[in-house]
Amino acid sequence: MTTKTPRRARYHWRAHTMLLILLVVMVYPLVWMLGASFKPEAQIFTTINPLPLHLTIANYLGGWTQTGTSFTVYLANSIMISAVVVVANNFSCSLAAYGFARLDFAGRKIWFALMLGTLMLPFQATLIPQYAIFYKLNWINTFLPLVVPYFLAYDAFFIFLMVQFIRGIPRELDEAAELDGAGHVRVFRTIILPLLRPALITTTVLTFIWTFNDFLRQLVYLSDNSRYTVPLGLNAFIDRASGSSFGGMLAMSVVTLVPTIAVFLIFQKRLVDGVANTGIK
Repeated sequence: MTTKTPRRARYHWRAHTMLLILLVVMVYPLVWMLGASFKPEAQIFTTINPLPLHLTIANYLGGWTQTGTSFTVYLANSIMISAVVVVANNFSCSLAAYGFARLDFAGRKIWFALMLGTLMLPFQATLIPQYAIFYKLNWINTFLPLVVPYFLAYDAFFIFLMVQFIRGIPRELDEAAELDGAGHVRVFRTIILPLLRPALITTTVLTFIWTFNDFLRQLVYLSDNSRYTVPLGLNAFIDRASGSSFGGMLAMSVVTLVPTIAVFLIFQKRLVDGVANTGIK
């Protein structure tokens, strides 16, 4: 049985101390937000102590309808949009990934390179052209601009993720199915799709979190308060003219964390496995 030398013991003590300090720095804003949501609004910014001296749930009761629309509407809109985008992303990106990974067609490498090139384009570069298209289609102030593009393999990141995963599946499985008379649709449905499950779960978790927390796209396309999502609903608490309601905003921010944290905790293990198995380091 080996024992640590004094030098190694000091090194581990310093490393653990540094990690503990970093943990406190990272967790403190969340703890402060949770504690401040239970404080009277007049006491929120009076101290850095995250613990409320006078516990109250008035921020939650008042904040739920303080914007003129029930926060339930914002949550329902965000969850519905996120769920549809998750389904669309998994469906379209898996089909596109199968095409790039398994099918031989003219210009495949060029199209794949162009697809990867779109990852380097900032969203702001395509915002105005997309807005012009959706305006002509009369889709502004509807959910269609937020969900329809994802049915067309819009997200190149997840296509690349699934391509990497499919390339790790032995082609012998495809060839054995083809000898039994299976076409590409059946090979994809019965062989590739079941084995693609870790990548699909990774896509589900990341897509849900990114879509649920998206602010800019929803701000651009939605203008009716009844169609607002959670990020826009939280922004409605900030009113530079008549004053902001920080108590209600903090309370609803805590409520907003629940769906994303729940999704992450449920799929945490499978998310790690999916990222590891796709070759993304």
